[in-house]
Amino acid sequence: MHYRNGREAKNGDKIVQLNQGKIEAFGVLYGAVAGNDYCNGNIAIIQQQNHYACMCDCIHVDDLAEILAEKGLDKRPEGK
Repeated sequence: MHYRNGREAKNGDKIVQLNQGKIEAFGVLYGAVAGNDYCNGNIAIIQQQNHYACMCDCIHVDDLAEILAEKGLDKRPEGK
């Protein structure tokens, strides 16, 4: 199992799910089974309802999407 950028995926990893370069979910990967990079595993959402924001620690979602596009990580890889 590997993430979009090729890094090996493991249950227990903190992950961000993307949809057309936008963040769709953030949480902990669980239930993933080795041997499949598509439709595999679940995300246990860990985001709190309210969280104090220091702007110097944040990035706008559109800017993150632009960075992903620059690195070619904005598109889903072709199926195998």
